[in-house]
Amino acid sequence: MTGAAEFEIEALAAGSDVQGLADQARVLRPRVAVIADETRFDELKSSLSGTGIDVAAGNAALNEAAARPCDRVLAAIVGAAGLESTLSAICAGNDVAIANKESIVCGGPLMVEEARKSGARILPVDSEHSAIFQSLGDGKSLERLTITASGGPFRTWTLDEMGGATPKQAAAHPVWSMGIKNSIDSASLMNKALEFIEAAVLFDMPASEIDVLVHPQSIVHGMAHFSDGSVIAQLGAPDMKTPIAYALGWPERIPTSVSRLDLAQISRLEFTKVDEIRFPAIRLAREAMMAGPGARVVLNCANEAAVSAFVAEKCGFLDIARVVEAALERFSSGGFASSKCETLEEIAELSRYARMLASDWLSNAPSRAGE
Repeated sequence: MTGAAEFEIEALAAGSDVQGLADQARVLRPRVAVIADETRFDELKSSLSGTGIDVAAGNAALNEAAARPCDRVLAAIVGAAGLESTLSAICAGNDVAIANKESIVCGGPLMVEEARKSGARILPVDSEHSAIFQSLGDGKSLERLTITASGGPFRTWTLDEMGGATPKQAAAHPVWSMGIKNSIDSASLMNKALEFIEAAVLFDMPASEIDVLVHPQSIVHGMAHFSDGSVIAQLGAPDMKTPIAYALGWPERIPTSVSRLDLAQISRLEFTKVDEIRFPAIRLAREAMMAGPGARVVLNCANEAAVSAFVAEKCGFLDIARVVEAALERFSSGGFASSKCETLEEIAELSRYARMLASDWLSNAPSRAGE
């Protein structure tokens, strides 16, 4: 596999962006184009009329597309909503290039077990996990893992300044170009908290043996530490083309147009510990890992609800972490605390519960003014 021209696209899917899906379908020529929003079916069908591309809509069609026999499925639906189709691909025995960390956070044990049964391989796309994957070698004598975080747009902001941050400011990432949800997660470091959990699941590593370092240059993406004192790291420009290409082409490498590193020009690489007072997300992720798979679902889904509220200007930036922490506290003393998340139904029920806990907190937010 030496270039993108050698790929044949079996299926292409989108949430509700009919125009974007249709434009890509005309270029990539998939056998089927699927829009998750059933109400947009006629619009998509009209847009692709005469192309010979089959058209489908809805979650069932999305799952069917993911399960079609193919070499690799790129799973990139944002949030917990991506779990069901990703699991469909795995159960069908398709290798999955996973760009949806929330699926692993919510359903990691289930995905790993189904992959074991079907023989599917789960290949990381997140730059940090791709870096570790490339650094592991045979994985023998591994002691620790390190993932890095840019620190986001608020790396040097005080708590008071962050308290007044707007969604536009939170979405203005200084290094990476991402969607609104991932950008805000990066600003709160919740993105790194989710990746911390993802690393534990993907590499079967105890959470106590995974470190997170703030690295504002975003050149070193991940490191593997070995028992002889060696540390093997993957370096690269902060460009998602590299990890995407690696996951799609593995075990071969696909050439990309990514800018090549000039370390002399970069001159220095900085690393600092996470300030867990200003950015409590990593601490919350460690607590969720200790509490079990149900707590991970709550952490993720309460965060999704809180981020949506922040974007809608119904809460402040610092409230995001407060919502998540409150949801975890209520979850730990409730009837769902022993949930093992062994089925999609169980995970879905926990997701609804977590969003209800977040909604309860947010509905009482005005009374917390000044906290």
